[in-house]
Order: sequence, then structure tokens, then C-alpha cells
Amino acid sequence: MYEKTFPNKRFKHTLEFLQKHITTSETIFDLGVPNPFSKIMEQNGYTVKNTTGEDLDKDQTALQTESYTVFTAFEIFEHLLNPYTVLENVNCDKLLISIPLRLWFSPAYRSKTDMWDRHYHEFEDWQLDWLLEKTGWKITAREKFTHPVKKIGFRPLLRYFTPRYYIVFAERIK
Repeated sequence: MYEKTFPNKRFKHTLEFLQKHITTSETIFDLGVPNPFSKIMEQNGYTVKNTTGEDLDKDQTALQTESYTVFTAFEIFEHLLNPYTVLENVNCDKLLISIPLRLWFSPAYRSKTDMWDRHYHEFEDWQLDWLLEKTGWKITAREKFTHPVKKIGFRPLLRYFTPRYYIVFAERIK
């Protein structure tokens, strides 16, 4: 997954946001298979459950049957064809979601070798906000942050000040 680069800044920022809003006494259901950030959450005292690789566009059984108090999806929604259905099936009252933002100077990401490693959605912040609102969630905290790269060029320069990631904490509207 991270053969050449490890997203230390993104992981640090995501962990700090998580720690602001979620206590370690909560059980997290993290969308996606176990990954390096799942391990970071566990190393920081969180109880984390993950999905097992099922096609979440077609099968939301795990969302309905697992026991959890917080739902997380860190850089997962852009890979789904139907994040609306996933959100409708979340079985708790708190969620944290982060997405890479659509960048005007960069095309949507598409791996040529891994069919799961493609972005169907390249969100703008308002699109995620609307998706959450339509599925019964109220955003109570949000942040954007950049992701500079150590390369020379026009696009790498833009990455120093153009937000690349958007992270939100939301609660179910009752």
C-alpha cells in the first residue's frame, strides 16, 4: 500500500482530529480492510474493527451487524460508487470521514494495476457536506489540510497551499 511513501503528515493530522472528538473507550468500525492507520489507532488505545474486503457498494451487512459506537472512513468514500447507501446503513451516532479533495490541477486518480485503487468520486467539500446532510448527519467539526510533496514543478508548488484533504466529525440527527 505505501511501498515508496508513508503519509506521516496525513496520519498525524487524522490522529489528532480523532483524539479531539473520540475517546479511547469507544469502539471504532473503520471502513476498509486493516491498514497502517488502523494499527496507529490501536497503538493509541482505540478498539478498532475493520471490514473484510467485501464490496461495500453491494453489501452493507457488516455495517448493520457489527457492534460499534463510532464509524470511520479515512480516504475510502472516493473509491465507492454509492457512499449514500453506506451512510444510510451506519449503525451508530458518531462518524469521522476524511476524503482527498478534488484538485483543479490534477485528474482523478486511477491505478492501472489495481481495480480497487481508483477514485470514482473526487469530492469538493460541499459535496461531502450535502451527502452527510441527506443521510441524516450533522457536521459539528471540519478541517482542511494540505499535502505538500518534495518535487519541483508547478503542481508540487500548488500543493503547498491548496488543501488536499477534508476531514469531518458528524453526529446523527435525532
